Amino acid sequence: MAAKITYRRIYDDSTAQDGQRVLVDRVWPRGMKKEDAHLDEWLRDVAPSTALRKWYGHDPERFTEFRRRYLSELRDDDHQEAAGHLRELAAQDKLTLLTATKDVDHSQAAVLAEWLAKKKR
Repeated sequence: MAAKITYRRIYDDSTAQDGQRVLVDRVWPRGMKKEDAHLDEWLRDVAPSTALRKWYGHDPERFTEFRRRYLSELRDDDHQEAAGHLRELAAQDKLTLLTATKDVDHSQAAVLAEWLAKKKR
């Protein structure tokens, strides 16, 4: 049975359907207390580089190029260990990727969910 990979905002309430909850942001979300996050892991090293994150600025018009650059970064040595660990988590039952981004469909969490789904095929 294939694992279910989803993504959503860390500010949303956790549910029993989340499975493993992994924060994929480089910086801790504003106003979120660690005890309220209900995280299994925080994989900041799988997040986009600071330079890429700042360039993107969550501008939906830049998303296609952001996605291309981020997927390229995931192949870099700086991301290999964290990306490999995330693939291991995705091979298990359920995985929810969390981000503080308001527009989750234009976030690194969305890119990672798609990337992980393709890696499993």
